Amino acid sequence: MKIIPAIDIRGGKVVRLSQGKFSAQTVYPGSPVDMAKKWESAGAVMIHIVDLDGAAEGRPVNLDIVKKIASSVKSEIELGGGVRDAESVRKAVAAGASKVVLGTRALDAGFISDMVKEFGEVIVAGIDACDGFVRTKGWTAGTDSKAVDLARQVESSGVRTVNYTDISKDGMLGGPNIDSVGELLSATRMDIVLAGGVSCIDDIKRLKSIPGRGLKGVIVGKALYEGRLDLAEAIKVCR
Repeated sequence: MKIIPAIDIRGGKVVRLSQGKFSAQTVYPGSPVDMAKKWESAGAVMIHIVDLDGAAEGRPVNLDIVKKIASSVKSEIELGGGVRDAESVRKAVAAGASKVVLGTRALDAGFISDMVKEFGEVIVAGIDACDGFVRTKGWTAGTDSKAVDLARQVESSGVRTVNYTDISKDGMLGGPNIDSVGELLSATRMDIVLAGGVSCIDDIKRLKSIPGRGLKGVIVGKALYEGRLDLAEAIKVCR
């Protein structure tokens, strides 16, 4: 199980939101590049970058920063936020992303299938849900699609990895929703990566002990920035 630190970028700064609300933002010191170097030095093999400006505008906005990060660290770069067409995927890859997360367009089975055919395992489906139902457009728009049903749909389109976020848990430091993760693991054969709610090393241990196939990764944000979780320790536990 990989521990994947997150860097959320808004206005060129490293920020964290609570439950995806732009009104509930905390800005952290240091540039995104400096933060990436910090997480790499602690042992991160992958860094998850969210272009929050891109999520709001519907197109990648911070690709110049992504490019600087990719050229400054050896860790793999995963990028999400506003990637909603093929050209944006191409630009993300050109900027140095080895994984590109499609969230809003994950509901479009034809588009996802086309992207998988062109980019293969570069494509990751981002499934963001509240009370079990998918939300899109930077988490601002509700849908009537259940997360588990969307997971089955993207799997049939050829997707191999899903990043699953329980929005109600994200940035709240209240612990992850293990039941919803278990449902996804049971419903599909894809690699599932969880985001949202991790607050301490005990949460990491609980997630690692999920029976069966288990999680392939955990994206961690606020717990790292607030000093509640030591990245090197978490990586060691999972190793």
